[in-house]
Amino acid sequence: MTRGHPLCLALLFACLLLLGARDPILVPEISQHEIQVRQGFTGADLLLFGAILSPEGTRAAQDYDIVVVLEGPVQSIVLREKQKVAGMWINADSLEFRSAPSYFAVASSRPIEKIVDDKTAAIYELGLKWLQLSPIGVIEPTEQKRFSEGLVDLMRRQGLYREDQGSVKISGQVLYQARISLPSSVQTGTYTAETFAIRGGKVVASAITRVDVKKEGFERFVAVAADRNGWLYGLFAVIVSVGMGWIAGRLFARG
Repeated sequence: MTRGHPLCLALLFACLLLLGARDPILVPEISQHEIQVRQGFTGADLLLFGAILSPEGTRAAQDYDIVVVLEGPVQSIVLREKQKVAGMWINADSLEFRSAPSYFAVASSRPIEKIVDDKTAAIYELGLKWLQLSPIGVIEPTEQKRFSEGLVDLMRRQGLYREDQGSVKISGQVLYQARISLPSSVQTGTYTAETFAIRGGKVVASAITRVDVKKEGFERFVAVAADRNGWLYGLFAVIVSVGMGWIAGRLFARG
């Protein structure tokens, strides 16, 4: 019986260590869960915030880094490369990406390279450098890399891909917040905001929130009409174009 006491104490001590080593919990929130796109829409600013808590619901006792990834609906994109031939620019090689995000933004408390290694960053896509784009067909790795970098550069210049390293603010290792802007050209659909808590180069907790971008008013009427009655929408567009042309012609004739 006496020999069992040290073993029991060791097991109890190990259990206490395991309980104390449990991962934190992320409680995320977003300032707007729905964004309405109306006439004159100039974009929107989203505030992503939340708390880092222990499993018991108290303040997390250790230092963490926070990375927030906001991703829009995926889409198929054909990227064409232009070459100058005989003084004229013509389409040369092209590559189609099956599921490229229509919008992709990353905000972090520090530069990603100082938070995780390349392998971890690639697994969780914690930056434009590690964004996984899926080309259609068989292509050489060097060509795929060239087209992928070209697509990222194009989307970045349009304000649809962005990185804001050091923009996540953490207060007292409990509260965090980050601001991410959506340009006026964003697509409608469901956007996913995934927040990662990282300690010692490892992701120890993650949580997801979502925001819906919807067209409202006349823009929604046009979008729904085009989707449900394509032929009728096309006929209406032709009639409007002809009518506007006739009116313009009459006005110029009077002048």
